[in-house]
Amino acid sequence: MKRRLSMASGVLFAFIALFAARAGADEPACGTLVGAGAADTADAASGGFALREGEAVDLVSAGKRVHGTLHVFRDDAVYRIYWQPAGSPERYVLATAGTNSVRLVATPPRGSPVADGPGMLPSQQVLSCPAL
Repeated sequence: MKRRLSMASGVLFAFIALFAARAGADEPACGTLVGAGAADTADAASGGFALREGEAVDLVSAGKRVHGTLHVFRDDAVYRIYWQPAGSPERYVLATAGTNSVRLVATPPRGSPVADGPGMLPSQQVLSCPAL
């Protein structure tokens, strides 16, 4: 009985994960995170950025550009990257939402601050934009 319940739970979680991934893939982006060097939304494809403390990264949404900074935290082998809009105390974790897409989720930092993260990212489509 326990095994049957465990298998059913596993199938349910797999279904939910598949549905969530599919739902994210169908959602329209409300903005793009780009390296501060990218000139505009037309240049967003070349707007990759390094995952390191203090990296200048902008949120481009509805023709508006909000300047911000990345903050990198590490908890054992897990890196968490946060984006902080200029002049705001709020930090948003970059939550993976699919290939080259993220959700910006307001949350307090977890882990210890580190100078460098796990590499680089291409520009990221943002599926949930904070009101700024």
